[in-house]
Amino acid sequence: MRAPVHLAVDAMSGDHGHETVVDAALSVLAEQSGFNLILVGDETALRASLQQRKASDHPRLQIQHASEVVGMHESPSKVLRGKKDSSMRVAINLIKEGRAQAAVSAGNTGALMATAKFVLKTLPGIDRPAIISMIPSVSGHIHMLDLGANAECSAEHLLQFAVMGCALVTATRGIERPEVGLLNIGEEEIKGNEVIKQAAQLLQASSLNYVGFVEGDGVFLRDIDVVVCDGFTGNVALKTGEGVAKMIYHFIKEEFTRSIFTKMAALMAMPALKALGGRMDPRNYNGASFVGLNGIVIKSHGSADAQAFASAIRVALREVDNDVPARITRLMSSTLPAVLKPSVMAAP
Repeated sequence: MRAPVHLAVDAMSGDHGHETVVDAALSVLAEQSGFNLILVGDETALRASLQQRKASDHPRLQIQHASEVVGMHESPSKVLRGKKDSSMRVAINLIKEGRAQAAVSAGNTGALMATAKFVLKTLPGIDRPAIISMIPSVSGHIHMLDLGANAECSAEHLLQFAVMGCALVTATRGIERPEVGLLNIGEEEIKGNEVIKQAAQLLQASSLNYVGFVEGDGVFLRDIDVVVCDGFTGNVALKTGEGVAKMIYHFIKEEFTRSIFTKMAALMAMPALKALGGRMDPRNYNGASFVGLNGIVIKSHGSADAQAFASAIRVALREVDNDVPARITRLMSSTLPAVLKPSVMAAP
């Protein structure tokens, strides 16, 4: 029988404080069994929150004290040197020590990535970890990476991202050969800069199910599984999509409240509007994975409420259950040596 799964949760980071994290933790514990949570942070504050919710003696909930908190705008290098007892660092240390199988944090993205890479290191053959997340699309959803960890990438890095994305999608969605596309300014072979063109050649030579270039609108409109790009482009695309969704919601609300007649129309359309809201609600897609690390680290949005943070915890559980790092290692070892030269495969 498999040992119980333990997830370390950075309870102090994020915009809404530990109360939100405690609510999320108790919610997921109530809906799923077979795992335990370790809340990392100020022990006094966390115990008080649990006592208020009559959960002080929850059998599947532990507290690991941490005396420091990483601010949302702190420099990653300063955090690495100066905050070794932060809730973020302690949560990741629990993975290194074997006391947890994954960590979830809503903290400073740069500091979280720097800390995770320093403590856990990268998997064999991986130069740089990447951030991947699920994004809604007309076909249901796609996975996209990198979403902000690496502003500038080589063609080899993009190939590594593709391998990691495919391994994650296969593990968590059961798709044996995910379709992978490369984000570009056009679908024609002549489009794009030299890095993109070189990455396309590497992907075509690999055993991955590469289907070609994907334009920006294709992220949301094409039936595809994995979209690969550098972190600068990916982050801009993600934030643009989020902004468009909020703008559409604003326009719909504005139009349906314009007069008594549009308000009546809104009442009739309410079931469809609620269904649409559920499909586009970013809280249901919260939880970005730091793939390529020798461990599982999930980044929650800093402004996440309890519902959204609970989604991030569920992402961590899925990745632990499907042993995503091991699957990435296996796919890397079977894919990259056949495409890249030994010098490229060497550790940076």
